Amino acid sequence: MAVAARKQTSKLRTFHATMLVTRAEEWCVEAASADEARRLLTAGEGYRCRVGDCVHVDVEHVEG
Repeated sequence: MAVAARKQTSKLRTFHATMLVTRAEEWCVEAASADEARRLLTAGEGYRCRVGDCVHVDVEHVEG
């Protein structure tokens, strides 16, 4: 019985993939106005408040 089970699971192979993942994240920055906050965030300032949900995935390449 154990030999039959091992033969069934040995058919599985590991594949590596390159994926492009788009995620919506919540970022925070301290600023005097919304315009200033937008400029600061665009310049890379601030910090991630919450890791967001994955909204899209594209599989670019799969290697066997």
